Amino acid sequence: MGRGLRGYLATATCARLADDGMAVSVTLLALHRTGSAAQGAAVLAAWMAPHAVAAPLTGALAARARGAGAAFHVAALGVFAAAIAGVALTLGRAPVPVVLAVAALGGCCGPMVTGGLSSLLAGLVPDSGARARAYALDAATYNAAGIAAPAAVTTTAGVWGAGPAMATLAVSAAGAAGLATTLRVPRPAARRADRPGRRRSPSRSPLWEELLGGLRVLWRIPALRGITAATSLAFVGVGGLAPAAVVLADERGYPGGGGLLLTVLAAGALVGALGAARRGPGLSDVRLAGICLVGTGAALLGAATAGPHPVCVALFALAGLFDGPLLAATLRIRADHAPLAVRTQVFTLGAGLKTTAASAGAALTAASASALSPAQLLAGLAALQLAGATLLYGIPHSAHPEEGPEKGPEEGPEQRTEEPGP
Repeated sequence: MGRGLRGYLATATCARLADDGMAVSVTLLALHRTGSAAQGAAVLAAWMAPHAVAAPLTGALAARARGAGAAFHVAALGVFAAAIAGVALTLGRAPVPVVLAVAALGGCCGPMVTGGLSSLLAGLVPDSGARARAYALDAATYNAAGIAAPAAVTTTAGVWGAGPAMATLAVSAAGAAGLATTLRVPRPAARRADRPGRRRSPSRSPLWEELLGGLRVLWRIPALRGITAATSLAFVGVGGLAPAAVVLADERGYPGGGGLLLTVLAAGALVGALGAARRGPGLSDVRLAGICLVGTGAALLGAATAGPHPVCVALFALAGLFDGPLLAATLRIRADHAPLAVRTQVFTLGAGLKTTAASAGAALTAASASALSPAQLLAGLAALQLAGATLLYGIPHSAHPEEGPEKGPEEGPEQRTEEPGP
């Protein structure tokens, strides 16, 4: 493992620990200071809602700042850390609109913690063979954070209190910003139209065109369209998985057993992601993503119908084992198929859409929990994984789109005409 990749993984882990700990931390802090989780739920909504809306803008700005290496990511992580600290200081003490505004500011930086950071890997690990392993390890940082962050927050809150627990998340995010300064992302070579002595082509797109560029690419390239639609649909189910697991365990006579189900799910996903780092060639990422969705859905469907609780626990672990490689496959598909000019937008848009889908799934689960039994609820969430897999059917399994991954939409041959310099 190269030095640059080690630095990246440390940066990503610190950032994602802070992000994954927010749900538990905000809830605990709201309960401590207000006696109710209601304000915490509103703050979490403000934290998650901007992801899809902010993703195109943050992606476009990061792409424009690509010549400065990781500087934009450092700044975004710094704002992210400041927003966490701001929520820790204001929740339960300042007017609610102020707290929501601070949370929304942090949420706007959320896409850079997820897809934005992942988009740096292609520059840090230019070798395509090593890059597959790098994306699998990147996926493992999400799973590791998903296991460690809630446990760390709960432990810290029990010893020192809910406020210090959230402060540790701010420190973790600030550490990510500091570590990001050490990342040496190669600057892209200047395009011919941007070299000294030449005037830029009048076809250079304004920021608005750059904002739409990522959306166009997501729609135009089949692999990107398919993986974005499939994972977003699947994440509607993932968003409702935590409450479904809790009520399922309670109904079957294991109060508090939902935490065990979610822990083994995350542990299985971590093992699956690390296993994906060692997979050999021969299986395309599109096909792998489809297998992962089918496996996850089938295992969760089995857990919904399983009688003995130990069998249910084992099936949740199996679901995690299938789910682990899915993110790595998704990241590789984005890197292989997204043109360089809009690669960051594609990563941030994909991450933002999944987060928003998960938020919608949590709301749908809460709304339908009284009408469905826990088993029916979990079966419905499993069906969304299987439905997501069908959206990948028929997508070509080639490694790259026809136009090649390094061309941006504004860099086609017909648009590289230049006027002579003075």
